Amino acid sequence: MPGLIGKKIGMTSTFDSEGKNFACTIIQAGPCVVTQVKTGATDGYDAVQLGFGERKEKSTPAPLKGHFKKAKTTPKQKLAEFSGYKDTLKLGDEVGVDIFFEGEFIDVVGKTKGKGFQGVVKRHGFAGVGQSTHGQHNRLRAPGSVGAASYPARVFKGMRMAGQMGNTQITLENIQVMKIIPEQSLLIVKGSVPGPKGSFVILEKN
Repeated sequence: MPGLIGKKIGMTSTFDSEGKNFACTIIQAGPCVVTQVKTGATDGYDAVQLGFGERKEKSTPAPLKGHFKKAKTTPKQKLAEFSGYKDTLKLGDEVGVDIFFEGEFIDVVGKTKGKGFQGVVKRHGFAGVGQSTHGQHNRLRAPGSVGAASYPARVFKGMRMAGQMGNTQITLENIQVMKIIPEQSLLIVKGSVPGPKGSFVILEKN
């Protein structure tokens, strides 16, 4: 699907036509540069690779420098592939926020905030013991039993236990575009978007 790469700026609130107040997320959507055009003849499928965000020349690997030089653009931080654009795009073309319109519904792909290694109370919402136990040490936030005895003699897959929390890719479907500010390449969408401020997000048309 056609789309753009963006960066999460932060959150605010706005009013709709009926005067209702909604929490919104501000996203800097593009402008993105076409860094590669893939065709069925050469790559087996049709797609366009877009680049977004400036990257330091000295921090760019040599193969990527040649890749961006071929597209006649500066090194970019984030690359992503899209397809289905109405217009035929060529290397070096810019794609802006004008591909979206106010009121339409889009999909937003982002990576959630990483919480590190967390216990079952924070990660899965376990209640814990809730009160002191009879002499047992440090049991208030423990997970409790995780398996049976000699049969099946193992812990079942999918058991809710402590572990890595967050830092996973999430796709939010049918997020409404509340407002577009084309002169600043800003997109204001309804609700929250995964990730911290400054993180990259992928915006796709439905």
